[in-house]
Amino acid sequence: MGILYDQAPLKDKVERALSDDFKHHAIETAQDVITQKRQALVDQVENWEDFREKAAEIRNHVLENLDYYVKQFAQNAEAAGCTMHYAPTAEDAIDTILDIFDELGETSCVKSKSMMTEEIGLNERLEEHGIHPIETDCAENIIQTAGDAPSHIVVPALHFDRNAIRDLYRERKGYTGTNDPEEITHFLRTMLRSEFMNAHVGITGCNFGVAETGSCTLVSNEGNARMASTIPETQIIVMGIERIVPDLRSLDVMMELLVRSAVGAKITSSFSLNTGPAKPGEVDGPKTVHIVMVNNGRTNILASKYRPMLRCIRCGACMNTCPVYRHITGHGYGSIYPGPMGIVLTPLLVGYSKAEKLPYACTLCGACSDVCPVKIPLHDLILKHRIDMVRLGYTPAVESSLFTAGAKVFSNRLLYEIATTVGAPGTQILTGNSGHIDSGSVWIPVLNGWTYSRDLDVMKHKKFRTQLAEYQKQKQNRHQDQEDA
Repeated sequence: MGILYDQAPLKDKVERALSDDFKHHAIETAQDVITQKRQALVDQVENWEDFREKAAEIRNHVLENLDYYVKQFAQNAEAAGCTMHYAPTAEDAIDTILDIFDELGETSCVKSKSMMTEEIGLNERLEEHGIHPIETDCAENIIQTAGDAPSHIVVPALHFDRNAIRDLYRERKGYTGTNDPEEITHFLRTMLRSEFMNAHVGITGCNFGVAETGSCTLVSNEGNARMASTIPETQIIVMGIERIVPDLRSLDVMMELLVRSAVGAKITSSFSLNTGPAKPGEVDGPKTVHIVMVNNGRTNILASKYRPMLRCIRCGACMNTCPVYRHITGHGYGSIYPGPMGIVLTPLLVGYSKAEKLPYACTLCGACSDVCPVKIPLHDLILKHRIDMVRLGYTPAVESSLFTAGAKVFSNRLLYEIATTVGAPGTQILTGNSGHIDSGSVWIPVLNGWTYSRDLDVMKHKKFRTQLAEYQKQKQNRHQDQEDA
């Protein structure tokens, strides 16, 4: 799939999303439920802000010393029996994984939910080479079966209801049951159990790599990640180079924040800490573990003013509180990374020419920054994107011309006087003497996208400074009259 799955203009994506009432309801419900659960748990932690501050410090420390921690993690992972691979680009990561499959002679694998594999477009590339990846996470399996795109980084199938899921599995997997979630889940469990037991290769992501032990952590709600990492003889772990914590104590801080922020729970159903392949005498675990560390532009971000974005722990809290995400849904962004974190990260990974106007899909309200567990100043970074887009010329010529002209008018007293004098009768004409610029302004060229959604008073014929001068003159006259009397 890759990072961008919808190349349509942002306006078209948003209009399609706005017309889907079910998506709106699903997103609104999820936001309300998760946010309320999260807040209830946060309120129980007296030192929650201290945890956030500590987590930000840990992530900053790792980023400032990333070369050291990557080396330490790799050395300890290799000492534990893993084979390390380094992928500067997404293509390098794909080639590495394909080479592993070629060496094994395998044509299928079981796979747990992983944003990193989504980012590099792994599933599609495996299919192109005759290798069938089977998504085992319930939501990811729904997405894969439907051939659809995720709408959230934590709960990717938000835009499906139980009836849609029932119909999907009836049509494509032979399901004969009802729309009861438990029954559907039982069907999916039965279907996937044989896949797990027969799989020779398992692919997982990595929530955090622990540098001091070379361990890889997996957090899931269904246990599928543990099945994918323990039953197959070969495990392939795909992780971003920044997903490292120094030690287990630091991991404890991250886990305190991650699950609460992601789904509003104290703990997750399944947490795995895997260190190398199975040791002699252990009853489960892979015989071979390959860890693919992917850069894919991260060192460029590290060297830029957008470095704080690399603190992200992929919890989804920012999109759970975002008012724009609530309305345009995850698919309005057209990226596997939606919401505020996606607005910052997507342009950094694909460039402004492909990300188009994505940084403008934000009100800059700052709610995302307030809830981010690692204190990423998301709305500030989004504003920086906008500034850079203007500086680099990624704005329409008409818009640039208008703002250039506006700057000249506002910086010149004579031009400002002329513009405001002409503007008063001009705005009266535009509004048909209604006294308000509102949705009736849809016919106004260029500015209609802004004026259509706002109710504004028109400019007054008499300026404030004129009224002030008249008031002061009247006051002076009264004072003179009093003296004369």
